[in-house]
Amino acid sequence: MKTFFLILILASAMISCNKDDIANGTPDCIVEKIHDFKNTCCDNDANVKEYLFQGATVYVFDPGTCGADMTSEVADWQCTTLGYLGGITGNTTINGENFSSADLQRTIWKN
Repeated sequence: MKTFFLILILASAMISCNKDDIANGTPDCIVEKIHDFKNTCCDNDANVKEYLFQGATVYVFDPGTCGADMTSEVADWQCTTLGYLGGITGNTTINGENFSSADLQRTIWKN
């Protein structure tokens, strides 16, 4: 019986150590994209947020504040890039519409 509890405790510890910091319900494609994004974004202030835009769920990959004129990729649930926000031109338009009309749903990931 002691062995059973020891195995149970060790298994629980191993599972909790591998906890993913990406919100539940995130499409697999976006989860994979976030894992890649973690390797290229800034060390702080980077995030991925979910929005409702033009009747669809989209994801904004904000790289953080470690550089000037960086862009934030906007992708749909299938990881199709719809465009980029910010940058040297300060772009605010995706698919011909100002992104300020997007409705923030939740933060999927942040560092």
